[in-house]
Amino acid sequence: MDKLMVKPAKKLLPMLILDILRRKTDESHHLTQKEIGDLLLAEYDMSADRKSIRRNIDNLVDMGYDIEFSKCTNREVKDAKTGEIETTSAMSGVWLAKDFEDSELRLIIDSLLFSSHVPQSQLGDLIDKLVGLSSEYFEAHVKHIHSVPSTLPASAQLFWTIDQLDAAISAKRKVSFNYLDYGIDKKQYPRRRPDGTVREYVVSPYQMAAKDGKYYLICNYDKYDDVSNYRVDRIANVQVLDEPLKPFSTLQGSQGAPLDLAKYVQEHVYMYSSATSRVRFRIVKRMAGDVIDEFGLGVRFEDETDDCVTVSARVNERAAQQFAKNFAPDVLILEPKRLAEKVRKEAEQTVAAYEEMTGE
Repeated sequence: MDKLMVKPAKKLLPMLILDILRRKTDESHHLTQKEIGDLLLAEYDMSADRKSIRRNIDNLVDMGYDIEFSKCTNREVKDAKTGEIETTSAMSGVWLAKDFEDSELRLIIDSLLFSSHVPQSQLGDLIDKLVGLSSEYFEAHVKHIHSVPSTLPASAQLFWTIDQLDAAISAKRKVSFNYLDYGIDKKQYPRRRPDGTVREYVVSPYQMAAKDGKYYLICNYDKYDDVSNYRVDRIANVQVLDEPLKPFSTLQGSQGAPLDLAKYVQEHVYMYSSATSRVRFRIVKRMAGDVIDEFGLGVRFEDETDDCVTVSARVNERAAQQFAKNFAPDVLILEPKRLAEKVRKEAEQTVAAYEEMTGE
């Protein structure tokens, strides 16, 4: 038997108004007193006139809740009981200011998603609580950022850039931006074309992710049909364009499927933009943990001896190359042969450079 819906008592009116403002409003989404009244009736079966709504909002403000409004107008109305003309004020554009900006909440949520210290059983509840700190309009955007860097660059433009990129991803629109590089004076300058003009990048944005303390935009550079990664903290002057983005499924290497972010990040350990293929390494056995840390549990171990083991992983080739260089000689690439040869030549060039420098 269904439970009977119990109509809330009038004394709960301020809490119900607060709940509506918490869920339905933020800095970009406002409600009028009439709209609040309509929601009270529709969601809680409680009727309240504008005067009582205004009085309860004032009480909430007096209690310390940061409720804002865009305009307050005075008007004369006749009291229904006494017939006297009274001057009342009407608020339009009412909203509840939040303790966290949406971009800040996204950073916190993603730090939980990619944390190795928080049990999976607790993640859902923690994330739900954080989502509850903002309005219902926030939840749809949480999916656009994954994994948070441990340290963020002190860029005043970073959160604005994230918001603009997030808006473009949601709207499935291309963006244009300038890309910054550091000079030896430790200042950032936009990349330029050979003729000296500032270079403008036009890309189709798909997702934002972080790796090794750096934010990246996963996207397609308009001139090509592959995937590119750009540091978000080096993106400047973002503009959301009217042109629809190029579907990820049409790009080389996508196999006609949409972006699988978890798979992409696992295969692109250092967020390099290059082909992904099956790579085989010969490693000393103590490196097994490092291999799993870098490439995940999907790696395959074989040909074990007392000291070494062969590992096979599907990974971005530049990432495999960098991993082998970082841990040489404990990690050697076996296949593909061309990649092994490339790493060997680079090692020889490195040795030759040191010999030239030291004169030995």
